Amino acid sequence: MSGKITRAMIFAAGLGTRLKPWTEKHPKALAPVNNKPLLRRNIEYLKAYGITDIIVNVHHFADQVTGFLAANNNFGIRIEISHEQGEPLETGGGLQKAAWFLQESDPFFVINADILTDMDIYKMQAFHEKHQPLVTLAITGRSSSRAFLFDENNRLCGWQNTQTGEEKKPVAAHSYKPGAFSGIHLMNPAIFPLLTEKGKFSLVDVYLRLAPDQLIMGYDHSGTKLVDVGKPEAIVKAEQLFP
Repeated sequence: MSGKITRAMIFAAGLGTRLKPWTEKHPKALAPVNNKPLLRRNIEYLKAYGITDIIVNVHHFADQVTGFLAANNNFGIRIEISHEQGEPLETGGGLQKAAWFLQESDPFFVINADILTDMDIYKMQAFHEKHQPLVTLAITGRSSSRAFLFDENNRLCGWQNTQTGEEKKPVAAHSYKPGAFSGIHLMNPAIFPLLTEKGKFSLVDVYLRLAPDQLIMGYDHSGTKLVDVGKPEAIVKAEQLFP
């Protein structure tokens, strides 16, 4: 690899409605798994791969997140806060608001606060450096009602919702294979001038808009541990996999 990536963003601003009743009084990012909050687990996960500079976006019970980080001395690294005060800006708006921290960087990671995995970040980085896409998306072959669609070369071509039947295929392909998104992106800063949307918007929509003209790829890490801790029952599974 050409060098270790040192910057990352953690999405922690969501309302976490699926994780009620916890999120009626706390932010989702501080939900404990074996008495260790999700946010701490992801900071320690990123630190283990050499990440030294992290920006965390906050909104729902923002003061609890900032207080938690302050009480732990930012876990010994640089952590900045991107406070989305009016309303949560979703993934695209959240990334855009944090551009000041990330746009001067080399490639950087973005991870959802409620994702737990033991995926080897260095392997994802090696894939990114080999293929040189604008964005690499961590995916697995697990079943999911919503999934990105890729061609035989793992290039992003579309998206589908198997529950509603909705499909978007902005890039033609001989065949489309689904990949369930793992909530981890590896991006080049060149994405920022391409974010023409304003306010609150989703990165899924951005990726589908950019897919015909920009190389966006899926990195398959099937076989590693992965839990989306979005619902209370997922915490039980997470506690079995992540002691």
